[in-house]
Parts: sequence; C-alpha cells; structure tokens
Amino acid sequence: MNLEERKRENGLRLVEDHIGRHLAESEKTGELQAAPSFGKPLDYGDGYFETPEDLRMGYKILKDAGYVPPEVELMQEIEALRRTLETAPDAADAPANQKRLADLRQKLSMQLEKLRGG
Repeated sequence: MNLEERKRENGLRLVEDHIGRHLAESEKTGELQAAPSFGKPLDYGDGYFETPEDLRMGYKILKDAGYVPPEVELMQEIEALRRTLETAPDAADAPANQKRLADLRQKLSMQLEKLRGG
C-alpha cells in the first residue's frame, strides 16, 4: 500500500470514528429512539427505484436538499399549462398556450431521452 492509499484509509477511519462517536452519543441521549423513523424501513420517496441506478443517490441527495431537477420543473410547468388549457380551452391565448405546451413536451422528451443515454 502506497503513501496516498494509507492517507486515504486513515482519513476514512477518522471519519468513521467521528460518525461512530456521534451515533453512540445520540443513542445514549435517546435522540435516535425519538426519531419518528427509528426502527422503520427507509422511505426513499416517490420515484427512487424508477430512477436510473447510477443517478439515484445523487438525485436523492438533491431532493432531500430541496433541489428540483430541470426535468421535474418542466413536468410541473407542463401540468400547470395543461390545467390552464383544460379550464379555459376557448381563451384568447389558448392557441399560444397549446403551442407552448407542445414545445415543452418535446423539450422534456428530449431531456429524458438524454438521461436514458439515448
């Protein structure tokens, strides 16, 4: 094992020790047992297993941090525009909204295809 590998391994050991100390302290104070999810299976949330495996953890971290991926923002915009058209199909701006909806759907389709590796 070279010097870089030993440094990395020592660093990881220090992090693991730090985490272990905090977990032990939380267990002693009862903080862990007070958590609503204590002793229950992890809740990954909607769409976790439908997300490509290599993107799951990254998207989960972003989701937990409150970040919304661009594809989801597009889906939300599409849904809002679809509802607008549904409630007022004869509005003056309906043709422009229909074109915008078609454009957004195409953009979303292309982004999703890119994520699939296509």
